[in-house]
Amino acid sequence: MITDLVQIRRLGEKKHAENSRFGKYLKTREWAEPQLRRAAREIQEKIDCRQCAECCRVTEVEPTRRDIQRLSRFLGISAAEFIRKYTMIAEDKSRILKRSEKKGCIFLSGNDCTVYEARPADCSGFPHLIKGRGSLADKMEAFVERAEFCPIVYNWMEEAKRVTKFR
Repeated sequence: MITDLVQIRRLGEKKHAENSRFGKYLKTREWAEPQLRRAAREIQEKIDCRQCAECCRVTEVEPTRRDIQRLSRFLGISAAEFIRKYTMIAEDKSRILKRSEKKGCIFLSGNDCTVYEARPADCSGFPHLIKGRGSLADKMEAFVERAEFCPIVYNWMEEAKRVTKFR
């Protein structure tokens, strides 16, 4: 099990093309999804996301209306004030949680989420291997990218290749 973020980045980038081929491989065959999800669950149980928080530094989060309501209540401010203080417009014109290149998400302090109890649904479900809409094969494009920064996804991808006898 590899958890070192420098190694994950290096290996994930090195295996990008292979992981893309694996994603296409999964889409063209029928797999027992429970077997792949079981592997994901076992890996997720061994890695504490709160020790890493790399997803908070790397990804953008587009809060839903429900997320904004929950976060504004948690912070004791109006939804309008929350939007004004804690969101920004991304390059693709979507509204995302404010972030900086150096720190990542506005709510990240070290490796801790300062709004953890009220965090957006997208954050609580990350990396979306076990829960979430769609099959694992349908989400493979995102997983290929996530394998370059998320220890859970990287290790799951390697285990899934082993389980499916991917070459």
